[in-house]
Amino acid sequence: MPETTPKGLTRLAFGGDYNPEQWPESVWQEDVRLMREAGVTMVSVGIFSWALLEPEPGVYDFGWLDRLLDLLHAHGIRADLGTPTVAPPAWFYRAHPEALPVTADGTRYEFGSRGAICHSNADYRAAAANITTRLAERYGTHPALALWHVFNEYGVPVSACYCDNCAAHFRRWLTRTYKTVDGVNEAWGTAFWGQRYATLGQINPPRLTPTAVNPAQALDYTRFADATMRENFVAERDILHRLAPGIPVTTNFMAALSQCESVDYWAWGREVDLVTNDHYLITDGRRTHVNLAMAADLTRSVAGGAPWLLLEHSTSGVNWQPRNPAKAPGQMARNALSHVARGSDGAMFFQWRQSRRGAEKFHSAMLPHGGTETRVWREVVQLGSSVEELGQIRGTRTQADVAVVWDWQSWWAQKLEWRPSEDHDARERADAFYEALYDRHLTVDFAHPEADLSAYPLVVVPALYLMTEAAGRNLQRYVEQGGTLVVSYFSGIVDEHDAVHEGAYPGALRDVLGLTVEEFSPLLADQRVRITGPDGSELTGDVWTEFVVPRGAETVWTYAEGLTADHPAVTRHRLGEGTAWYVSTRLDAHGLDALLGWATEDARIAPRAELPYDVEVVRREGESGGFLFVINHSASDVKVPLGAAGTELLTGEPAAGDLAVPAGAVRVLRLDG
Repeated sequence: MPETTPKGLTRLAFGGDYNPEQWPESVWQEDVRLMREAGVTMVSVGIFSWALLEPEPGVYDFGWLDRLLDLLHAHGIRADLGTPTVAPPAWFYRAHPEALPVTADGTRYEFGSRGAICHSNADYRAAAANITTRLAERYGTHPALALWHVFNEYGVPVSACYCDNCAAHFRRWLTRTYKTVDGVNEAWGTAFWGQRYATLGQINPPRLTPTAVNPAQALDYTRFADATMRENFVAERDILHRLAPGIPVTTNFMAALSQCESVDYWAWGREVDLVTNDHYLITDGRRTHVNLAMAADLTRSVAGGAPWLLLEHSTSGVNWQPRNPAKAPGQMARNALSHVARGSDGAMFFQWRQSRRGAEKFHSAMLPHGGTETRVWREVVQLGSSVEELGQIRGTRTQADVAVVWDWQSWWAQKLEWRPSEDHDARERADAFYEALYDRHLTVDFAHPEADLSAYPLVVVPALYLMTEAAGRNLQRYVEQGGTLVVSYFSGIVDEHDAVHEGAYPGALRDVLGLTVEEFSPLLADQRVRITGPDGSELTGDVWTEFVVPRGAETVWTYAEGLTADHPAVTRHRLGEGTAWYVSTRLDAHGLDALLGWATEDARIAPRAELPYDVEVVRREGESGGFLFVINHSASDVKVPLGAAGTELLTGEPAAGDLAVPAGAVRVLRLDG
């Protein structure tokens, strides 16, 4: 089995992307001195260095990288060494312009940015394999090497290309997937609109069309594009495994739903030796720490619950959003340690030294333009000291309370054209349900629809438009065996080919929910609908309503107005040893909290009302013991009841009873016993 932790790294990873090629070598000595001062244990290098390593075809210059890795090793700093295949040199594109990707409307991108790659291009694949081989042969046994870092952020900014090479590759993928053209016709439902193909050679990518393209074709092309990127990763990974055994191989994910939607991370998580992630706060006025927690939980889940690694985040503001505010004092450490609480074995940044040139010169860094006399630098040094104190948590696992079912392929399918309402957004529902669980102080694992769910007393399905029959059976078995399930509207509607399941909605979920849906009735913009309970209390829904017919389920809340008046809005179905809840409208935060209150009672999850708002309490456990992270995102000092005694690792103080946590502070307890 390949190694799954960075080789030679005995502490938590702390550092960032290091791009010394942007600076004269005279600066390097100062860099490593300051890295030691800040407590840096590992840096990522070489990610964008192909043009320097191979300045001309077949001509190599490794001298600078030799000197860099030797320098890092001499100062006890490990290297996450990149294969620079995200940015082929200008000479490559001049020789192979067809390696530049083509958009669906036929526009070919030009060189001058990053990630402009047709992943089906044979010349690119050969050149990437060559530079990867050269690096593995030269550095596979270098004493500084801890981790291989293939490419950079697959899927961002380009995942799909629509050129003729991709068309031919797509046909080969269809042959492997469906065997024959008849299999494609059946899967895509090409009898509709007269789209039937006589041969596979007639099939092209879903390029620009006068109206909606075949949705099953578009869905399969998204799968193909994702699989093609993954093929290229696997090709590089296998070279590295062969030539540099014992060194784990990764690529940096962007698992947050706010950052990348074209990659099926369930599939990618099975291919990397160590799951790593990049995360950046989306400053849209929302509670950014909730999105951070969600991204960390999702990344940990992709890793199968094992420790993972935060490979990039920012020390302060970024540069690519419409407005890029600085982080408040203490926020950098709070963000970093929130990731650690939720399973990361370290906290890395983009980047070490802030660039003077290029597109990201206003992106914050560990060492800012202002140098060591800045607040950011002082906070970096303090965080490095804190990360050092937390080394004993390395290898422990975060403990979850509940599961949220999520599937990237269902998200892709729901986002296709001509759905009942453009206002129904799968990501929005996932965010909303996650935030409601977060506010109940429940730690979340995410799960694939066909995964084993038996460990969780409560499973939530915020949006699962596409659901296989196997997934439907899995959820039904979960409830029958005693689980509590909560399902939101427009779930279970189509199969893996975007074909509506036979019979009434909600297809794959009819039996477990004990109901059918005769018709969807989406609401117009700004429309609201009241729903009432048997005690006369009221909730509010918007975006969506349905004509629900109970088939064994009991009605808990009823529509009080509109087309669906007097029809069930929220139902509860007892099945076997468990219970399945269904909500057929978009509830606001108050309504979701009420719904989850009832569901957690069914699941016998004790309420945690004693915990303050915007205070996270997350537990990691392993052979080295149990650890409790308490993170105060609020502007007020709080006291948190512990229920156990321990030692606070960042201060060295004993803790028992109520733990005082100042505003914006983090406390980490090693629990006694």
